[in-house]
Amino acid sequence: MGERKSSCTNCSISVSVFRSVRSRSTINGSGKPATSFNAGATVTMPPVTISKVAVLLATYNGEKFLDEQLASIHTQTYPEIDILVSDDGSTDATKSILRQWRQRWTKGKISIKDGPRQGFSENFRSLLVRTPGSYTAYCFADQDDIWLPHKIERALSMLDAAAPGPALYGSRTRLVDERGTPIGLSPLFTRPKSFENALVQSMAGGNTMMLNPQAFALLAESSHRASFVTHDWWAYMLVTGAGGTAIYDPEPSLLYRQHAANIVGKNSGVIATFRRLGGVMSGQFRDWASANIAALETCEDMLSPQALSTLMRWKQVHEARPPVGLRALRQAGVYRQNVRGNIMLYLAALMGWL
Repeated sequence: MGERKSSCTNCSISVSVFRSVRSRSTINGSGKPATSFNAGATVTMPPVTISKVAVLLATYNGEKFLDEQLASIHTQTYPEIDILVSDDGSTDATKSILRQWRQRWTKGKISIKDGPRQGFSENFRSLLVRTPGSYTAYCFADQDDIWLPHKIERALSMLDAAAPGPALYGSRTRLVDERGTPIGLSPLFTRPKSFENALVQSMAGGNTMMLNPQAFALLAESSHRASFVTHDWWAYMLVTGAGGTAIYDPEPSLLYRQHAANIVGKNSGVIATFRRLGGVMSGQFRDWASANIAALETCEDMLSPQALSTLMRWKQVHEARPPVGLRALRQAGVYRQNVRGNIMLYLAALMGWL
């Protein structure tokens, strides 16, 4: 997903951390000041002054598919797009390809900055910290996919129809192999999209996601305070935790390329289930849960009272000794999107693996 260098270490980016206060205003979709969007603190953000969409692209040694990825963004039906790139120290032709596209980009501009060189999550976090808050919407992009032509316009229309406040769009994907040949679809998620679900999985890949300005303000402020496991999972947790809207589109928005260098690839089927189970048994998921809980506690002033209560109960699950965790999980109301995932979740709670 995104670049091809995995790490979840703490970022060395130096930023000033401010605590939001209740008297500050946020911004609604029209660019005018608005009241708080949850019962906690609000987040300051500049007014939306341009109709451009910002695409946040993290790269690392992506020369093989990057040109095709950029071409698919350039052929979007939406006319105004800036691409903000953070390159994490590529040693191949990635930067050369980016510079060539910068010279012929006609939808706006392409800016290229050096990343923190601490893995793909920290590279995306550096983009969230450094991106101006004046765009009409924000997308994440990987370096090896193919966006379908109406991806941005469709996401914008669905965000525009959402309730006031922070909103996040994500979609299903069409899976393709290295040559671009279709090989299937990502799982279809039909259960409600909520904070209770977000605590244990992301609703969609980051490469499909779009944030409205209020959601981006949350993500940007939180990125000053804490690291995260992955940017997409964190976006889903934070937006729903703040009482915002998570929109899941069952129609694929892009061709999601599956290849050996993928950090996160196909997320369905028996093999993927056994891979997740192995991660749970090895303690990987428990480590992720610890990191997520710590990050959410750092941003607890952004969370709604309901989310804070759910987080407290989820922490009890995390800290419980087996088999007490099973009862605590039921009380927390946390769930995954399919039956197989929930069976695995309850087994993990029973064994003390959460």
